[in-house]
Amino acid sequence: MRAAGLFAGIGGFELGLARSGHATDLLCDVLPASRAVLAARFPDVEYRDDITRLRSLPASTDLVCAGFPCQDLSQAGRTAGLDGERSGLIGEVFRLLSRRRVPTVVVENVPFMLQLNGGNAMRAIVDEFERRGYRWAYRVVDTFSFGLPQRRERVFLVASRVLDPAEVLLADDRPLIRPGTDLGRLAHGFYWTEGLGGLGWAVDSVPTLKNGSTIGIPSPPAILMPDGSLIKPDIRDGERLQGFAADWTEPAESVARSSIRWSLVGSAVSVPVAEWVGRRLSAPGPYDRSRDRDFPAFGRPPRAARFDGKRRFAVSIGVDPVGVRPPPMTEFLEYTESAPPLSAKATLGFLARTRRAKLRFEPGFIEAVERHLVRMGGEVPPRAKSGQLELLAA
Repeated sequence: MRAAGLFAGIGGFELGLARSGHATDLLCDVLPASRAVLAARFPDVEYRDDITRLRSLPASTDLVCAGFPCQDLSQAGRTAGLDGERSGLIGEVFRLLSRRRVPTVVVENVPFMLQLNGGNAMRAIVDEFERRGYRWAYRVVDTFSFGLPQRRERVFLVASRVLDPAEVLLADDRPLIRPGTDLGRLAHGFYWTEGLGGLGWAVDSVPTLKNGSTIGIPSPPAILMPDGSLIKPDIRDGERLQGFAADWTEPAESVARSSIRWSLVGSAVSVPVAEWVGRRLSAPGPYDRSRDRDFPAFGRPPRAARFDGKRRFAVSIGVDPVGVRPPPMTEFLEYTESAPPLSAKATLGFLARTRRAKLRFEPGFIEAVERHLVRMGGEVPPRAKSGQLELLAA
């Protein structure tokens, strides 16, 4: 297929599609840092920086990929239709589809899109596809089951006028058991910028890489290693955790601070997930209709569903299409020698937040963080009453 990549970021969709035999004819993203990366990694592909000024898609386009900004969904479901000025950037996708009925579309976004506005945002999106004659299927999938030690759930939606999307997204299901907490033997990832409402705890992996912390700065997670050291992964391992080659985002430093690279990586589509979608676009598989369930008329939509052209169905299926177990985190990381330890200031701030939190922690976790703080030359803050901070919420 010939693809147009909208909201292309650093090219995760496009790289995965290339690995599965497809080609990209157009890239569009508004960020200068993204443009620097895309220009270096896809030098022969036409680039446009503003989707609102893009009049139409190339005549060759038979596949559109759109990982549109998740905050853009705030308007979805509040307007009568999404093909208009008030519907945000997702509306620009439908504007372009109205001008050229591209055969197939792939959309990626965060699972929160399923509950936003009481489920109306997702219903508004699939309504627009149905009005244009598309069948569709969507599914929440986890990057962890594609051989990368990152717990990253994302919604992928395929809409098509020429093939059955259920045979793309819903043909594969290989459940993978997640490891349980084992301090001292496995590495454990968490967000040191959190600590009040959650941690993003991930066993033998890292939690979802993000485009910024709760206070709006690009930041990696922390990793508690089996030997008790507490590190922040090197950006090159961050890129690899998304399926890119090390230093894939280095060109961004020509136009922005180096910290922007974590933001770019956190916003990207995981490359092996896009590759799996691309392979199934080329060779659809059989869909087992015994998975069909009733699609709710109201409320939060299910985590997987399909539309066969006449009726919507919820689908009983998991988040692991291919079930490839990642290597242990300690073996995956290649740049631990340059991975900075979590500073005393950052560690102290994290511990202070946990003291005010109502979270429960795994036995030994807080003590491990305290030992790291002492090694970094810091002083452990007073604890809450004994026993209040003993278990980490799953």
